[in-house]
Amino acid sequence: MRKIKFTKMMASGNDFVVIEDNSRPRALSPKLLAQKICDRKYGAGADGLLLLRKTGPASIHMRIFNSDGSEAEMCGNGARSAALWARLKALKIKTKAGVIEAIVKKDDIKVKFTSPKYLRQDFPLKINNRFLKVNFINTGVPHTVIFVAGIDKINVQDIGREVRYHKRFSPAGTNVDFIEVLSRDALKIRTYERGVEDETLACGTGSVAAALIFALKAGAVNKIYVHTRSGEILKVYFKRDNSNFSDVWLEGKAETVYKGEYYV
Repeated sequence: MRKIKFTKMMASGNDFVVIEDNSRPRALSPKLLAQKICDRKYGAGADGLLLLRKTGPASIHMRIFNSDGSEAEMCGNGARSAALWARLKALKIKTKAGVIEAIVKKDDIKVKFTSPKYLRQDFPLKINNRFLKVNFINTGVPHTVIFVAGIDKINVQDIGREVRYHKRFSPAGTNVDFIEVLSRDALKIRTYERGVEDETLACGTGSVAAALIFALKAGAVNKIYVHTRSGEILKVYFKRDNSNFSDVWLEGKAETVYKGEYYV
């Protein structure tokens, strides 16, 4: 058996196993490693696996694998965990969605997103023989945002799965965010995450997606407070020119939970 050193990290209830990529046995694919180590019964248990590799004095390369083994282009809470892991005050993180910036102040982490794309508002989607009015935006990964009332009573798992696999979003699928407006600059969110195939306690890219869609409807605000399922309130900052967004940042806490060795 071979031992792999790992760090268990958590950001807003989103948990990750973090491994330095050079320590991964090359005979074991990242997909299989993610499936094994993220298993909550037989592994360390996590929403995803982060494979990190230092590429310079203030830069790292990050690959993100969901618990089902699929690779994601970007993960906001994963990026914040990676920034804390790197133990630098400022760094750049290369992802499949592009290069993002991170600023670390103790356990408070801010990451700058690449510019969102593929924005679509208020289009109908037929789910279970009825039409839902939904919105779509890509904040590094695809997100469908649905405004609801009584968010705590929404069946996130069942409706989320139907939307996630809807032919409209084939073949890549979509993450699904249900949001309820709390005030002019605050919202509550629940997210069904693609690749985890379940509701998670928080989703960084989903919080950003929800905040930007909400901002289009709320008016002239440039900071949104996002109340997550974990109880943490994430902050999303941005600049807006009509329906175009730039300088998008996500801020919240991250922490190291424990370190250990996984036996392959």
